[in-house]
Amino acid sequence: MPIAFHRVYLESAGYFMPGEPVSNDAMDSYIAPLNRMSSRIKSRILAENGIKQRYYAIDPEGATVYTNAQLAANAIRDCLRRHDSDLAAVSLLASGSSGGDALMPGFSNMIQGELAAHPMETLSVHGICAAGVSAIQTAAQGVELGGHASALAVASELPSRLFKRSRFAARGYDADFDAHFLRWMLSDGAGAVLLGNSGRPLPGASQGVRLRLKWVHQRSFSGDYPVCMQLGLSADRAKGHLDYPSWNEAEADGALSLRQDIRLLPHLFDIGIHEYAKLVRDGWVDPDQVDHFLCHYSSEKFIPVVEDLMEKAGLVIPRERWFSNLAWRGNTGAASILIMLAEFLETREVKPGEQIFCYIPESGRFMAAYMLLEAEAVHAPQIAVGAPAVAAAREDANSDDAAAIAPPHDPDMAPQGLGQLLTELAAIWHDYRSRVWRTPVVRRLRNRQFQTADYLNWMENWIPQVREGSKWMREGAASLSEQYAPLAALIDTHAGEEQNDFQILFQDYRNAGGSVDSIDALRRNPGGEALNAYLHGLAATRDPIGLLGAIYIIEGTGQRIVPALLPLLKASLQLPPDAFRFLEYHGHNDEHHLARWLSAVELALDCDEDGRAEQRIVDTARRTAALYLMQFHHVMEGDAS
Repeated sequence: MPIAFHRVYLESAGYFMPGEPVSNDAMDSYIAPLNRMSSRIKSRILAENGIKQRYYAIDPEGATVYTNAQLAANAIRDCLRRHDSDLAAVSLLASGSSGGDALMPGFSNMIQGELAAHPMETLSVHGICAAGVSAIQTAAQGVELGGHASALAVASELPSRLFKRSRFAARGYDADFDAHFLRWMLSDGAGAVLLGNSGRPLPGASQGVRLRLKWVHQRSFSGDYPVCMQLGLSADRAKGHLDYPSWNEAEADGALSLRQDIRLLPHLFDIGIHEYAKLVRDGWVDPDQVDHFLCHYSSEKFIPVVEDLMEKAGLVIPRERWFSNLAWRGNTGAASILIMLAEFLETREVKPGEQIFCYIPESGRFMAAYMLLEAEAVHAPQIAVGAPAVAAAREDANSDDAAAIAPPHDPDMAPQGLGQLLTELAAIWHDYRSRVWRTPVVRRLRNRQFQTADYLNWMENWIPQVREGSKWMREGAASLSEQYAPLAALIDTHAGEEQNDFQILFQDYRNAGGSVDSIDALRRNPGGEALNAYLHGLAATRDPIGLLGAIYIIEGTGQRIVPALLPLLKASLQLPPDAFRFLEYHGHNDEHHLARWLSAVELALDCDEDGRAEQRIVDTARRTAALYLMQFHHVMEGDAS
């Protein structure tokens, strides 16, 4: 699941490209051909990748002009200069790179030293193309959680030092295609972004706009595929460079050559598009709402590959919305997306409401990363700085779905002794509600695409689950030992009030045009089956106090989510009022039920002798939320059997 952010803004972006641009013809002055194959391989690769120029931090003699830490430091200076910001205000520095200038210490620490920066928190992410996104996510989480008002993420790469001809002397200037390939693909550069909570306007081409980071998502598939791009392993990947008797022997065997197995690359884009399709399915991104698509690809050869996969998935983002600077900035690995984003914001106007979607595949051992940013008018309401959960609730309170957002019980209003429990449950609730809001059935409803057939299918899934509610409650009450007798009596009362609710829902179904005559003929969908089995199984155990966590989620859904969906249902469906009686009833009555729930929790804790009741309630609430969510997901599948 993506990491969502509510109060993190990209306040500035900068980049640094070392020296003068190097054309394709001038490359040989920096990374000369190795053997007779080199020129043919170079011509083939450059014809496919579309790169016209790039930058190197080495001179034609192979001497290093800028270290990797200096590249990063210069990108940070550019980023801060554009925003007129002071490094002293930054309290977190996160870096991403495939390698710094030294094996130790961490790259962020070396950058901090290069900047002569004040004491701060640092984090070094070692990876390949997605390492820059990991640095951004780390910085964003620091801001979101309130630990940092201002944080820097930087990514920098200096692969040219690996490509100069002298590096291959130990092998007699012999190299196979996999070792040749990246010499003509990769180049040097650094990019940096400043994240914060001030919401100041963006520098660059846009006017009066701030840019909010909505979410970041990363998924590694390293357990599914072999190594594709590597440095430090033998050609057959059987031996690491530290396993050789000496560095000379490791170099002579090619273990210090940067290699890529291009035969594996098609799999990278396949998994990336599948992951993108999941993001669309779960409501995190809508291709129709994406105004600018920043896609990191190592070669223009892969553009039609990405387009074709998107088209097959029915999720195309038109080419006119794509932005890439590969042709004139080169492929700078982890730094590419930050350099791309910085140049995009420098040269392209972004208007309030527009979305920027970033896709970063990584070929090391296959990983995919995504980011979504949205432009806002500077004068638009901004989320107050405070506890993240409170900030999220305040943001949602301004939305059209305000009634569906708040947790069933406000932790700030908790009776004495229940504050911690209600806070934990509220965190579970916010995650659950957010996920429910992105399920296909709710998205279809909110987009005014809901049909009567969808409503009937939903009820056919739901009725048999509601029928079981009073049963597992009574079973649970019967499983309570004598010490919980007052609680058992309260649960029995509640179960008695709800035992006929399913009849109301079934009649609503018939009034809406449902054709199934017998309740016994209805079947729960797979999510409902899983939830039902879990609750009955738990109810049969001794002292199943955790069921109070299940009731919190189930009754909370009726009190918070149902009232927000009911107006949308009525607006979408031309049905009589008596087709919605169950939803009306629960929207009004569950407030009373939740007040009773609070009394039940107080009774449970008063009777708790082993001190484990709170944790059992929390654990069951989390599991119930996951299973109830599964039921929502299965509604639109159409076959409840």
